[in-house]
Formats: sequence, structure tokens, C-alpha cells
Amino acid sequence: MLWTRWLVLLLCRWGSASGHYQQPKQGDSSADPHRQRSAPPVEPLDFGFVPAAVYDTHAYYEPGAMGILFHMVHAFLFVVQPNSFPKDLLVKVIQQNMGGIKLEEWRKPDNVVLLLEGFYYELGFLVCATVGLLFVVLVPVLGMCFCVCRCCENCGGEMHQRQRKNTDCRRGFFTATLVVTTVFIIAGVVAAYAANHNMSSHIKSTRRFINTNIRDLKTFANNTPAQIDYMTAQYTTAKNQVLSELDNIGPLLGGRIHGQLEKEVVPSLDTALRMAGAMRETKEALENVSSSLQVLQEGTNRLKDSLSTERASLSNTLSDPACTNGAVSPSCNAVRSALFQLGIDADFSKLPDVDYALENVHTVLKTDLSDIIQRGYSSFNDTPRLVKEQTKNIVAALPRVKGMLDKIGSEINTFAKMFPVEASLANFTLFLSQGQKNIESYYAQIDQMDFYRWIGCVAVLCTVVLILSFNLLGLLCGTCGYDKQATPTARGCLSNTGGNLLMAGVGFSFVFAWALMAIVTALFVVGGNVEKMLCEPLANRQLFQIIDTPFLVHPAKKNFLPGMLFQNPNIDLTLGSMYRECYDNSGLYHALQLETMFNINSFLNRTLYNKDLAKVFESVQVDLQDITLLEHTGRDNLIDFANAGIGIIDYEAYLAEVNKGVTLVDLLTFSTDLEGQADRLPRGALENALKGHASSIRQIHRELVVPMEQAMKYVRARSTMSQSIKQLQKTSSDLPVKVTNILSAIDAAEYLISNNASHVVNQETKIYAQSLVGYFKQYTDWVHNSLTAEVAQCKPISNIVDSMEIVACSFIADSVNTFWFGLGLCSILLLPSIITSIKLAKYYRRMDTEDVFEDSSPYSDTLIQFPRASAPPIRSDC
Repeated sequence: MLWTRWLVLLLCRWGSASGHYQQPKQGDSSADPHRQRSAPPVEPLDFGFVPAAVYDTHAYYEPGAMGILFHMVHAFLFVVQPNSFPKDLLVKVIQQNMGGIKLEEWRKPDNVVLLLEGFYYELGFLVCATVGLLFVVLVPVLGMCFCVCRCCENCGGEMHQRQRKNTDCRRGFFTATLVVTTVFIIAGVVAAYAANHNMSSHIKSTRRFINTNIRDLKTFANNTPAQIDYMTAQYTTAKNQVLSELDNIGPLLGGRIHGQLEKEVVPSLDTALRMAGAMRETKEALENVSSSLQVLQEGTNRLKDSLSTERASLSNTLSDPACTNGAVSPSCNAVRSALFQLGIDADFSKLPDVDYALENVHTVLKTDLSDIIQRGYSSFNDTPRLVKEQTKNIVAALPRVKGMLDKIGSEINTFAKMFPVEASLANFTLFLSQGQKNIESYYAQIDQMDFYRWIGCVAVLCTVVLILSFNLLGLLCGTCGYDKQATPTARGCLSNTGGNLLMAGVGFSFVFAWALMAIVTALFVVGGNVEKMLCEPLANRQLFQIIDTPFLVHPAKKNFLPGMLFQNPNIDLTLGSMYRECYDNSGLYHALQLETMFNINSFLNRTLYNKDLAKVFESVQVDLQDITLLEHTGRDNLIDFANAGIGIIDYEAYLAEVNKGVTLVDLLTFSTDLEGQADRLPRGALENALKGHASSIRQIHRELVVPMEQAMKYVRARSTMSQSIKQLQKTSSDLPVKVTNILSAIDAAEYLISNNASHVVNQETKIYAQSLVGYFKQYTDWVHNSLTAEVAQCKPISNIVDSMEIVACSFIADSVNTFWFGLGLCSILLLPSIITSIKLAKYYRRMDTEDVFEDSSPYSDTLIQFPRASAPPIRSDC
């Protein structure tokens, strides 16, 4: 049908368009000495979802309780035929018979080997069929012989029963055996009837499979054109995104150029900006050092004067002649040796001031370096505006570009409408509707044929039920009417009736058993081979492997399916792979591997990757020479800061004095020691004088030292000086080198902008163009993915195969096999039923003669009993 070819061709072209995507050629990167930067990922586009088709068919069957019987039949068939599926044998047979084979050619060695392999595979079925045929032939013959034999009063036909001691035991054994046999026959009848009923009930449900499968095919046919239209319409999404980015080429391309250059520019400006902050911090640190130094110098000068005065006064006291006394002189000498400790430790008056460096820094800060650097930032951040102004020709060409893209869209739509898919699929829908009507017209005939089949199977089972009825009635009457005290010739009517019913069952068994076995054998051979040769390989997909065997149908044709569909047997497409893809609900494009049929690169180059569109970007010229990162004033300001003189400050001297204590010795300890020495002296003026000096030293500690150690004014001054000195020391470390490095980095960035900007511009322009092409690539990739998984989902095809498997194998084959399995069980068990019924009837039927015992000697003490036949008494009740 033409609709299938049009649909396949359209899907092929769409799939090839997405599957053979090629990037537009870039310039030769080997000639470019600069390292090429990979294109950043483009913004993902939202193409939405292809309208999905919802299929109604659920190709799944759960047999329920019948599954137990089905498994039993499968197990029996496995015992009969345990060999694996003869794939290689069937392939050889098909390959040799494709051209036709004559009868005399079977005598060839190769064909004889194939026949022997076939016989070996069918050995189990042949043996069972042979047994069945022997049963069919021998049972009627044995029945006739049995009847003749009994007519001659043999084979149990003599109406005489021998008396034995184990009579009751034998009768009980035969009764139990017949009961068990009858129970198993009943089970076989129930299984066969259940299979018969299962087939009839599920044949009616086959209509549901037919209706849902046809409805799914209609859904497939109706949804496919809408899905293709949706895919073609989504080209507008990619086109609008490209037009939007072209309309904003200045900010976008300028932003890309800015982002590429800022890797070198922004770090250099950031370093310069941090140096401007360091200038302000240096000024603050110098001011802190200057003010702190003044505060500390004032405090230490007062303390120094007080300690000097006290030391001189104490020295005069020690010059008293009393100190020359032998007992007093050691104490005076000890005090005199400690006089040098009465002095200050941290002498801030020796430190040079920082006024020179502070004045130079004040001069440097008169120029606002931060503002100059901010102007550099602004100049560099103005790159998008410069690009926008210099790419006005692109914006002016936007209508022409839009026309190109509209033309591409028109070509895609024209291409999609090239084939009358909708009309073809509409015809296919009508074809499905008409086919459904034709199928439904046979429903009445199918129901009638199934009814006749059901009646026939029930009639066959009724023959077994008839035999069972005789057996059961015979057992019931015989058991209920049996009297242990009655002699064989005097048995009651009910017991005799039971025996006659059992013999009637034997007679009907001989009449029907061979016919039942003939039916079983025929159904077994057909149904068993259908299960082993069709259903099992279809369930495990080995049947597909045979069909997909390379060069199966012709030595020159590799694959059967693509040869039939596309007249190209070399395509690597198999029925098994197609079924698997359709089972997973993939698209028909992917299932049929249509991407291998057509090459559509020329179509892509002519449409999505238009050379005229690439020429638009070749005219992009951007000049960034107007960008100034750091003015000359800023450069001079940095140099002046490096030469401000903060590097010549003696930071070590400052830190040394800051880290010293206020006095050389603890004045409280000194005054305590002085009082101790005074206590050693004799009472007098010298003792009182020394204690007066100790009191003065305590007063100096209390009034001068304690405030310098605890007052916030002095504590803060020492702390501020320490921190500021350390900060200045850190800032001044290699300051000229730091400034030189900053200026070198800015020069390098400006050189990059001035001399290498063209390379950056060209590179970013190419990347920008690639990002635009990336939107089209997203579209083609989305089309490819949609065709693979969403468009024309071929689940209905696998559903048809699965539905056929369920109907043919689960509904029909399993039911037929279960029917012959149950009927065969009945037929085989009829043999022990016949034997047991004959044996058991002897104990229930009234005999013509019986054994009696008489005395054969005149001596009563030596009696020997001999049996003899006796005629039965006359009974008037039966």
C-alpha cells in the first residue's frame, strides 16, 4: 500500500535530517596561533512534548486456575520432547526447499541426514503416536476376542465362582482399584471439559483483542500527521530564539567579548584598586603612629623626670656619713647598687617622627586614585555598548536574516508536505474500518462453528461419562447389595444388577476406547507440535531468529524484512529487533532503522546551516582601542606612593620600644626591698629617710606608672602604635615592586585590548555564531529523539504479534492440548477399568453354579471335603 511507503519515506527524511547533523565549517584552527576556546553551552530550548498516542491494547493473559493444567501439559510435552528448538535444522530445510525440491532428491545424503535429524527431534511424538495407533488397532481386536472368549464361557464368561479363603480381600482390592481408577477418569473428564469451556469463553474475548488492536492502529494513523506537524512547527522556537539573540547582538556579543577580556583586565584593575585602599590605610596608620607617639612621649617624660629626681635624692641620702658605719654599710651598699634600676624602660623620645612620610602620603591622596580606577572599570564595562554601536550593520540586516530563516522554515514545511501522508493515512483508516466490518461479519459463523466444536467435545466426553456412570452405579449397587452370607448362586437382585452394570461399562469401554484414543492421538500430534514448534519458540523469540537468519530466502539476499519493505536486503534490520523496539514503544523510525536509508546532508546544508547566514557574521568588526584602563595621573599617583618614604621608617625600633615595659624594675618591689633594707638599720634618721624614699617611689608608681599601664589613653596609644607599625611594615615591604607589577599588569591588559582584541573579537564572534547554530542543533537533536521515541510509536505492531500469540497459543493451543491430555488420561485408564470391572463383576453377579463340599468317606472321623457344582435355587424376586 502506498500510504506505508509515504510514511516510511517521510520519517526517513526527518530522521536523516537529525541523524546526519554536521557543524558548519570553521576556519582552519591550525593556522591560528592562538588557543581556541570551546563554545559555552547554549541555553536549552523548550520544544514541549510531542502529542502522545494512548493505546488501549494490553496484550497480557493470565490463565488463572487453568494455568495449573497448562503447566502440567507443558511438563508432559517436555518429557515427550525434551530436545531444544531445532533452529539450524529448520533453517537448512527452508534454504533447501525455497527453490522447490523433488521427491527423488530426498535420496541425496544431505536430505537423508535432514530427515534423520527430523525423525530424531520428533522421536518422542512418534513413539507416543505409535502407542496411540496400537491402542486404536488392538483395543477393538481385543474387544472382539474378549466377547468371543466369553461366549465360549472362557475369560470369566463361565457363570461359576470358585470359593477361596481370600475372597473378601480380593473383592476389596478390586473395588478400591476401580474407585481410584474412576476418580482419575473423572479428573480427566473435568480437565478436558474445563479446557473445552476455556476455549469457548476466550474465543469470545478474542473480539476485544481485535477491536483494541484495530483501534490502536487507527490512533497510530490519526496521531502521526499531528505529531509530524508539531515537529515542523517547533522550528519556530529555534528561529525566534536566534532572531532574539541577533536583535540583542550588542549586549550578547559584547558580553562575550567582555567576559573573555575580563580574565586579564579585571584582576589588574582589582589589584590597583586594592593599592588605592592601601594608600588610605597607610595615611591612617601614619596618623595613628604620629598621635600615639606624642601621647606616649608625654607620659614617659614625666615619669622619667620623677624617677631621676627620686634617684638623685636617694643617692644623697646614701651619702650620709652614717652609711660608712661597718654594720650599716652593707645595707647602704645594697641600696646604692640598685639605684640604676630607678629608670624608664621604654623611651619613646628616642623614636623619630613620621611626619615626612605622612606629608608625602597626604600629597599622594590629593589625587583620587579610586575614581581614576573606577573610570577604567567603566571604560572596560562599556564594551557591550561599543560592540552594539559597531554592529549596527548586523541589526540592520536583521530583516534579511529573518527572511532567510523564514525561507528555511518554508523549505521544512514544504518538505514535510511533499508526500500525501494525511490522505494516505486517512485511506488506511478507512481500510481498517472496512476490515473490521469484514471481520465482524464472520463473528456469527465463528460462534456457530465454536458451538458445534463445543457440542462435539461434550459428546466425546459424554461417552466417557456414560462409562463412568455404569462403573459408579455398578459399584454402588454391588456394594450396597452384596451379602457376605449369601452364596454365589443366591446373591440378591441389587448385587446382580451392580455386576451387570459393571459389565455394561466394560462393553461400552471396548466400543468407545479406541475411538477416544484415535481422537487423542490426532490432537496430540497436531497440538503437541504446534506447542513445541510454534508457541514455545514464539514465546522465547527463537522463531524470529529463524526468520532473521541471513540469506534465508535467497543466497544473494541477506535480510528478509528490509528486502520485503525497502527492496534493500543489506540493511541490518531484523524482525526480532523491530519487535523489541516496538515492544518498548519506540518510534517506527527507530524500529525500522530508517536512518540508514537516506542521506540528507545536502538538505541540511541548504536549509539549517545556510552559508548566507554565516556571511553576516563575517562582516563583524569591533574596535576597542578607545578603552583606557588607567590614566597617566593614576600611574604617577602610584609611583609617588611608592616613593613616599614609608619604606625608610625604622619599624624595628618602634616595635622594640612598644614591646618594652614602662620601667626597668617593678617600683612596688623596689620600694618593698628598700623598706626591708631600712629595717635592718638602727633606728634613726637614716632609717626614716630610706622609708621616706620607699614611700615616694610607691607614690610615683601609683600616680604615674599605674595610669600609663591601665589608662585607656596610654593602652590605646601603645596598641594603636603596635598595629599601625605592623601594618605600615607590611605595606612598605617591596612596595616599589608591587607598584611596578600593578602597572605591568595594567599595561599587559591594555596591550591585549589594543593589539589582540581582533583575535578575541573573531573568536567570540565564531563562538556566538556557533551558539546560534547550536539552537538549530538542539532542534535537530530534538527531532531525532522525538522520532526515535515519541513519533509514530509502533507499540500496536508488537501488540498485534502478542495478541496473535495469546489467541493462537494461550486460548486455542493450550486448551486443545489440555483437552487431549484429559481425554487421553481417560482413555488410558479405561484399560485398568475394564480389567478391574471384569474381576469385580464376578463378586456381584449371581452365578449359575457354585462350589459345595461333601463327605467322601464312611468314617466320620476321617472326613475329606470335595467341592462339586450345584444348581442355584429358584428365586422369584429377580
